[in-house]
Amino acid sequence: MEAGISDLYWLQGGATIGVMKQKLKQVLSQRPKHYITDSRYVPSAVLIPLYQKEGQYFILFIQRTERVKDHKGQISFPGGAYEQKDGTLVNTAVREATEEVGLKAGDIEILGELDDMLTIGSGYIISPFVAVIPWPYQFEVDNWETEEVIEVPLSVLLDRDCIRQGTDEIDGQEITTYFYHCGDKVIWGATARILNQFLDIIVRII
Repeated sequence: MEAGISDLYWLQGGATIGVMKQKLKQVLSQRPKHYITDSRYVPSAVLIPLYQKEGQYFILFIQRTERVKDHKGQISFPGGAYEQKDGTLVNTAVREATEEVGLKAGDIEILGELDDMLTIGSGYIISPFVAVIPWPYQFEVDNWETEEVIEVPLSVLLDRDCIRQGTDEIDGQEITTYFYHCGDKVIWGATARILNQFLDIIVRII
């Protein structure tokens, strides 16, 4: 999965965020979402924030602190467990993004959903929501949960030298795992599996 020369027009900002947004909305609305319902797992949601900065498209991640209950120190999308007051999982994703990095609900435009994803070991079902956010943006980091805000260009994530694959097991079934090496950071686990699905969609529209 690597961007070709003709794709650089898109990845380096030749296509405006409006065009990217329109194409993503269309693709996400047409694909059937795979839902997971399992009472053994805690429902949760994450936001995949996409934005255009300095002529490139970026995805926003966070590195979690060592103080949080689960996934200590891992790189993830903004997100967390569903709370009854949320009402919907998309509200969970938005609330958590507001709490963790200061993204205001009115600045988040949801484009669609990806497939539900199980975590390995920690017992969550993650519902991922793709969104665009404005740039520049003044993030307000919650230092209890968020160690660092990490911005990664799409072009880096689509470079074949960035990704490694492996295998693991969930409920007795073997799954493919991914490891995205971005400088001194490694994106892995459920976040990397969600990211891989999102990048497959990006490759289809650029």
